[in-house]
Amino acid sequence: MKPTFPTLANAALPVIALAALLAGCSKPQDNTPAPALPQVPAVQAPRAVAVTDHVDAGIAWRQAASDADVNAAFALAKAESKPVFVYWGAKWCPPCNQVKATLFNRQDFIERSRAFVPVYVDGDSPGAQKLGARFKVSGYPTMVLFNPQGTELTRLPGEVDPKRYTEVLTLGMNAQRPVKAVLAMVKAGGQGVTADDWRLLAFYSWGTDQQQVVPKDAVPALLKQLADACPADQTDTATRLRLDALAAADGKAAAKTKAEQDAKRNSAAQAMLLTLLADPIATRAHADQLANNASAITRTLSAAGTPQRAQLAAAFDLALKRLEADASLSRADRIGALIAQVDLARIDAPAASKPPAKVKLPDALLADVREHTARVDRDITNGYERQAVITAAAYLLELAGLGAESDTLLKANLAKSHSPYYLMSELAGNAKNRGDTNEALHWYEEAFNKSEGPATRLQWGASYVNAMVELAPQDEARIERAVQQLLSEAATLPDAFYERSGRSLQRVGTQLQGWNKGGAHAASMRRLQGQLDGVCGALEAADPKRANCETLLKPAPKKTA
Repeated sequence: MKPTFPTLANAALPVIALAALLAGCSKPQDNTPAPALPQVPAVQAPRAVAVTDHVDAGIAWRQAASDADVNAAFALAKAESKPVFVYWGAKWCPPCNQVKATLFNRQDFIERSRAFVPVYVDGDSPGAQKLGARFKVSGYPTMVLFNPQGTELTRLPGEVDPKRYTEVLTLGMNAQRPVKAVLAMVKAGGQGVTADDWRLLAFYSWGTDQQQVVPKDAVPALLKQLADACPADQTDTATRLRLDALAAADGKAAAKTKAEQDAKRNSAAQAMLLTLLADPIATRAHADQLANNASAITRTLSAAGTPQRAQLAAAFDLALKRLEADASLSRADRIGALIAQVDLARIDAPAASKPPAKVKLPDALLADVREHTARVDRDITNGYERQAVITAAAYLLELAGLGAESDTLLKANLAKSHSPYYLMSELAGNAKNRGDTNEALHWYEEAFNKSEGPATRLQWGASYVNAMVELAPQDEARIERAVQQLLSEAATLPDAFYERSGRSLQRVGTQLQGWNKGGAHAASMRRLQGQLDGVCGALEAADPKRANCETLLKPAPKKTA
């Protein structure tokens, strides 16, 4: 199960990662179909390398940083009739570290890995962002399974229990057809769809789909359609699809009239949920969905201030307490259950309630937060687990209104983290929440200065620039220096305008255009445009991302009627 924790999807500010992870961030809408993987006639074994930021040496990872590496891996897979498992991650990413600490080091996963070609794409390796475009992956971590012919079978969810993950992986490897084909069969009436096909859909990673199967805005309706169509006798599968559908709706169908409220109160979905939450075995089986989506599901099934909301919140709270105390779950999963308790306690707070301290939590819950965070800090010895759990613990403290204690935890762990710049970004977000501009900018700058890896540096640099534009727009010289640094680094990279790196730079461009509204910083923008012209001029004329570079600092043309 993947815990909720801060991500750097946008300006490195802490938010709850309830979907994709999951990760990290979402890419702009793109309906372009994924390119077919080229067939390579000659079998050339890809280079096996020691992936230094992986916890386990028992997996024969093939590091891919170019199309040639990927083509060789697929050629080997075709020759040996093996599927290909692609893992896209980054050293700093908390959920990636969680996967390393709980999945990649498991003997059953290591043994299973011998039946496929494991490919690791480090988002900071040269050319990795171009590979991201090829595979249509965006958030870290993303795990994709291909058949030996190069057809994508499924995207695997990183949030499920490690033991169940291995079962889902095996399900995908044995799949008779890709998840896209299964979905088409369901839409055509469902004839021939097997129980395993339904499980493949239920465990598909919709959060990292990147519109390979369905456009992003169509996911909630699709999940509801699947939940309604799933055979009732497939209880576990049907329940998983129903929970995903409720979470994806996230209150969008909130009751507006008394009739709608009554319909919600008497809904079959609410009855199903209350029965599930009262059952410890069923709750454990769906722990990832319940902990990650407690508030979203509650918002979908009830309106603020109603008796049904209080009933659902109370049932969820008891179930989440059981999960928090469940020693069979990882530390990250258990702290995720506690984050869900705090988030649920704040469910009816005004959306703009900042900082979180404005919402008074029960003393018992605050005591639990303090005890739990102190315990994980004391007990964790694995560096990967520490990166995953301490970042979540710091977020939990801040969410509970204990910002000073969050800062203390983060500062005490800077020297223990292999990626301290992530923790510095959390310190920056905490300072911003409490209105301490100077401290926030200090930590944003420190995080940028300490960040490592080309894609990571562009992402952290973008966060620093965006923070300055928001918090200190008058400091023109400081903003210009930081942007110059970013453009200088982008000029050295072959994939600066692709995927995550491209989105990082695009955020900077958008912020600067707003900063220069009315020509307020025209001279600075002219100097930056001159530098950018040199960066764009060095790109190949046929580079599909050259246009992104050339328009980076220019406002979009106005639409004509």
